[in-house]
Amino acid sequence: MRIISGLYKGRKIQAPKKLPVRPTTDMAKEALFNILNNQYYFDEISVLDLFSGTGNISYEFASRGVEQITAVDTNFGCVKFINETAETFKMPISTVKSDVFTFLDNYNQKHTIIFADPPYNFELELFEKIPELVFKNELLETEGTLIVEHSKHTDLSHLEHYSHSKNYGGNAFSFFVRN
Repeated sequence: MRIISGLYKGRKIQAPKKLPVRPTTDMAKEALFNILNNQYYFDEISVLDLFSGTGNISYEFASRGVEQITAVDTNFGCVKFINETAETFKMPISTVKSDVFTFLDNYNQKHTIIFADPPYNFELELFEKIPELVFKNELLETEGTLIVEHSKHTDLSHLEHYSHSKNYGGNAFSFFVRN
């Protein structure tokens, strides 16, 4: 994977092959950040990266100037890799090793952007639980956005707070906002 823009633009990061992940493609990541770049000043926001995997999205936010990033993943290897990479590049990423749903049930800090990239093979009910917990626990700031990455075959448009979706190849991003 490579960092697309910002301080670490062009840097390639090689994750261990044994990690159980499916990183966001460069094409989809670039399209997502083009959208976000028009909505936010990155040096003024905070980010919560759920199902963070290799840390791909967290690194991109850090490279663009976000100074408060929390990455959550249940896999020890993923958390260890993110910690090592963040330390190498001096990125402001703090990690939490936890089941994301347990984490969201007990968390109370607000963020400007919450990004969730759960396994594409999740049952629909598990995808639905992410925005449910984020909004029930009021984890988004007033102008905040929840972004859920999923297969283009998964439809989340029926959920409360849904705003819109964008498809890029086989990937889709569903955006949720406070009403």
